[in-house]
Amino acid sequence: MSQFKFTLAATDGRARTGAIDTPRGTIRTPAFMPVGTAATVKALYPEQVRATGADIVLGNTYHLMLRPGAEEIAALGGLHSFMNWPHPILTDSGGFQVMSLSKLRKMTEEGVTFQSHLDGSRHLLSPERSIEIQCLLGSDIQMQLDECTPFPATEAEAKKSMELSLRWAARSKSAFEAQPHRTEGMALFGIVQGSTYEPLRKASAAGLQEIGFDGYSVGGLAVGEGQAEMLRVLDFTTPALPENKPRYLMGVGTPDDLVESVARGIDMFDCVMPTRNGRHGLAFTSRGKVNLKNARHAADKRPLDETSTCPAARDYSRAYLHHLIKSGEMLGSMLVSWINVHYYQSLMAGMRAAIAEQRFAAFVADFKAAQAGGDIEPL
Repeated sequence: MSQFKFTLAATDGRARTGAIDTPRGTIRTPAFMPVGTAATVKALYPEQVRATGADIVLGNTYHLMLRPGAEEIAALGGLHSFMNWPHPILTDSGGFQVMSLSKLRKMTEEGVTFQSHLDGSRHLLSPERSIEIQCLLGSDIQMQLDECTPFPATEAEAKKSMELSLRWAARSKSAFEAQPHRTEGMALFGIVQGSTYEPLRKASAAGLQEIGFDGYSVGGLAVGEGQAEMLRVLDFTTPALPENKPRYLMGVGTPDDLVESVARGIDMFDCVMPTRNGRHGLAFTSRGKVNLKNARHAADKRPLDETSTCPAARDYSRAYLHHLIKSGEMLGSMLVSWINVHYYQSLMAGMRAAIAEQRFAAFVADFKAAQAGGDIEPL
């Protein structure tokens, strides 16, 4: 069985392209991971997700530990078999969802005790239990348990939070190495915290590298600070991370966020935006966002995007997509989610090619010019 390995193939400025090899397949970078929170990328078949160009999907520890349960999934053959996705899977640690979804929670040095948002049952999520769950699921890339620092936070608050995440990172690493359910080739990523404070981000990055991880994530962004501040933080955070390991920006974001973050050296992304927006009739296209709820599409026979290779964008009229969304038909959610996931994967493929061919700056300029239209100017 092959080991986890990251190979850097080319750079163009700070933008990078390469590959992550895992026992279940290769992940081409920059990579966008569709979010399969509860063992499903909402409104899409696994075969569809794969056909869009996705090499990896993300699963969620918090949701899967509550329903159907990590031990139950392990007994059924693991998450890959359970959801019929034989390719790489990354699982997050569950910490963010504990903070945002659980009814009652109490954080201590040991971990987070919380009540399920489903039935009120009480659970403890510690670094050790988070790693145990992720190994039971069988995920290829696992995340340390961390505290996602709220925004805004004072420097003192951010420092306390970051230092707790570092201590949890060390415990996560120890638990990962000792976990009996771990198999060869599984990887563990550390998470850089520190809010918007440069000294804290650099201290976090240095501390994580001292512990030693297979990859490094940037957490605690896209939580309300705005794109300009997010990019400012990336400007000083990514150079503090090792060049020979993957860099993952968690929970980001819009197409423009992805392009700007790749320009700053990020390799991996995840976000619910393509499917969440798809379920509400907002489509991403080569010419920008299109709100299919708008009445102006009701009699438009043209496809959403005739330049797309996605059948949903190319073969259905805007009028039909508008009708489905306005009628609340589930096919509308399915088609627009398909369009959006396909668009995101096409965007990543375009960036990979541009970096390899040393024309990333031109790609960015063309992308921004094309995205200026959207719903303002019909195709």
